[in-house]
Amino acid sequence: MGKFDGVMIVSDFDDTFFPESHVLPEANRQAVAYFQSEGGIFTIATGRARTTFRRYVALANPNAPVILANGAQLYDFSREVLVEERTVPETIAADLLELVKLVPEVGLEAYHGEDIYIWNPNEWTWFHLERAKCTAQEREIADMPQPWGKAILHQKNSILKEAQRLFLDRWGDRYEAIFSNFHMLELTGKGTTKGGMVLTLSQRLGVRQEDLYCVGDNQNDLPMLAVSAVPFAPGDCAQEVKDSGAHLLPPSEEGAIAGLVEELDKRY
Repeated sequence: MGKFDGVMIVSDFDDTFFPESHVLPEANRQAVAYFQSEGGIFTIATGRARTTFRRYVALANPNAPVILANGAQLYDFSREVLVEERTVPETIAADLLELVKLVPEVGLEAYHGEDIYIWNPNEWTWFHLERAKCTAQEREIADMPQPWGKAILHQKNSILKEAQRLFLDRWGDRYEAIFSNFHMLELTGKGTTKGGMVLTLSQRLGVRQEDLYCVGDNQNDLPMLAVSAVPFAPGDCAQEVKDSGAHLLPPSEEGAIAGLVEELDKRY
């Protein structure tokens, strides 16, 4: 028996657990090890797909299934089992073809299983692929195989905000459209969010919501912060997350997760 039995932490990966410098704070590693040694459940909820997160599994060391693609997948890397999957409606290609007539500047990245397809790539598309250390195939939107787990639109923030508005005005009954950073607008099926899959995972593991703690830094983390017993965020999070009332921790580079475990050490 440990002091954190039945307690779960779900952390965003990029710029929360894993800083922009790509150097994991040693304090985070030690804090996760301590939390798990006392019975705690630690896992990741990321916008990354299975292909782009796999190389980081050992670094994060989750002891529960990982939430991928902004809530589209729940994957158990310890058993190599896809626990649950939610795909984008197959109308996505036709709807995006309509959208890009209005905002032709956007680039597209689509995820089909382990494969990544791109259309009209721009500097932010190439930056994202380089950062994720993955490759993609260029295809016309109509020729990309279905179903997709998620899609990402890339451009400068002002253009993506207009794309988000247009997309949700027309098809908000079918999709979620949420920012993961200034240059990436993530598209998933309606109701497919990190928050929804966090609740699914906690129910599978028998974790009470009062013992569930989520931490994240950007707009796509807000749905899981909303279901957290106390919402947490690194001190250098997006302003929208600060405005949501999240409890601020040290910045990502300074060990936000270590700060969270320290907070929970006082609570339990």
